[in-house]
Amino acid sequence: MNNTVQNKKQNKSFFRSNPVMNRLNKIDEVAGNEKAAGYGRITVKTAYFLLVTLGGMMLYLVLNSTLFASQAQTLHMNYRGFEVSTSAMQVAFAAGAGILAIITQLVAAFARNTIPVSGTIYSLCQGFILSFTIFTLIKGYEYLGLLALGITVIVVLCMAILYSTGTIRVTQKFRMVMFTLFMSMVGISLLSFVGFLIPFTRPFVSMIMGNFWVSIGLTILSILIACLFLISDFATIDNVVENKMPAKYEWMAAFGLAFTVIWIYVKILDLLIQIVGNSKK
Repeated sequence: MNNTVQNKKQNKSFFRSNPVMNRLNKIDEVAGNEKAAGYGRITVKTAYFLLVTLGGMMLYLVLNSTLFASQAQTLHMNYRGFEVSTSAMQVAFAAGAGILAIITQLVAAFARNTIPVSGTIYSLCQGFILSFTIFTLIKGYEYLGLLALGITVIVVLCMAILYSTGTIRVTQKFRMVMFTLFMSMVGISLLSFVGFLIPFTRPFVSMIMGNFWVSIGLTILSILIACLFLISDFATIDNVVENKMPAKYEWMAAFGLAFTVIWIYVKILDLLIQIVGNSKK
């Protein structure tokens, strides 16, 4: 009995999932007379957040053909090998959406009751940023967005099959590997940031991080980490449903899953952009 309790506490204190989903692993609440969480409703809510993301993409396209169309394309830059011409207003809107996405992500992670609203705003902003990337930053290569979507669907389905068939099990060893890879990426990012701030090391950091193969390797590592998070998310959802937690936690589970799926899509799109951008050179 004591060993069981001790193991349970260790599991609760261990890094188990993405920041939004991870809080579900620390909750010991049974539905009782309340409605219990169900797979079907979690699926519907996950689809809702993904559809809102699509709505954010549509919103950008509407603004791009109306409000942004009258703006002078005064900003010219190179984005991963793509020559970009855009307006200050487009960049400002995209930057604002990015900031709002970060804020609402944090709010959703720490204030569960706000997820129906904060998660919706986050998804809308992410869709807006994705549309800006696909239809402005890589204009002329919009097919990469569809290609990334197709690959993302295949990846998510493959991870779901591997998990549901028991081919991949979410054990303590699995979580340790996921944690190690994730912290390695965080460590690399921090070292790169600090190194770039130091004048002496800045040229070396720029040279290393600007190398095509290093960038590709880090992006593939990010995709792998996101896939491990997805498997962990499936396990967390199983825990929510099988332990008959209250239905109010469905929103948290759904947003956590949608968060990971969007993350996978963003990283796959980034990988394709890097590959095509490098070939253009």
